[in-house]
Amino acid sequence: MNKKNVAVLLTCHNRKAKTIACLESLYQADIPPAYHIDVYLTDDGSTDGTSEAVSKQFPGIHIIKGDGNLFWAGGMRLAWKTAIEGKSFDSYLLLNDDVTLHRNFMLNLLETEAHSLAETGKSGIYSGATIDDITSQVTYGGSVIKQNHFLLSMQKLHPGSYPQRCDLVNANVLWVSGEVVKRIGIFDERYTHGIADYDYSMRAKKKHIPIWLASGVCGICNHDHEKNWKTGIPLKKRISWMKSPKGLAYSEYMFYVKRHFPLYFPYSFIMIWMKVFFPFVWERFKN
Repeated sequence: MNKKNVAVLLTCHNRKAKTIACLESLYQADIPPAYHIDVYLTDDGSTDGTSEAVSKQFPGIHIIKGDGNLFWAGGMRLAWKTAIEGKSFDSYLLLNDDVTLHRNFMLNLLETEAHSLAETGKSGIYSGATIDDITSQVTYGGSVIKQNHFLLSMQKLHPGSYPQRCDLVNANVLWVSGEVVKRIGIFDERYTHGIADYDYSMRAKKKHIPIWLASGVCGICNHDHEKNWKTGIPLKKRISWMKSPKGLAYSEYMFYVKRHFPLYFPYSFIMIWMKVFFPFVWERFKN
């Protein structure tokens, strides 16, 4: 029986314990016999011995060394490119290295693949929802876009007993069919850290590629995005956070809005500056 090849893609930087825990949960998961996984890990300049620990415990993993300036999107692109150059894969599984996977996560994703083929006749992109290990609240997964006149918002979906169509996905646990990669490629080079997965979702949607939130919960991943625009934080720090790749990534975010939601560009421009200069107004507006 010819097995289907899946490239598992991760990137890391000085989170040795979390990276090891993620990989352990991957190898302890229920992988159907018909599938073979190859793991590609970008170690973006870690100084905590991550590469050495991974190589010792998981000798079959492909480790690609970064220079410490790749950030998340850059590290994932490097892993993705390396996988494509090395072998032909049927699918790609993108993981954040701080995710602890549930044993049945891959079964949930494969059920979504079957559902997509049955409903649309196409393979697509499938996000696996993650939850907080204390509150059990959904942290990452899939969202639908809500448009109301000049307002644009996202509504996070809660995983159910069946797959749900969505517009945007997080790549904390993300299955991408090889057919999708042939059509739209990988993450756009314009993104340094975040936004790349949202942009990928929108590019797929424009090509009528089905995007689904998988049924069930696929793992644990706590929300780790700090709000550095809150009242009480100095303005200089708020502006720095706005420009930072790990913050609002202002230039990249505005490019993303202009590319996919041009009618909302003025609104987004006003909102992002309001968030930074008048956070107390922003909080009241959001509530």
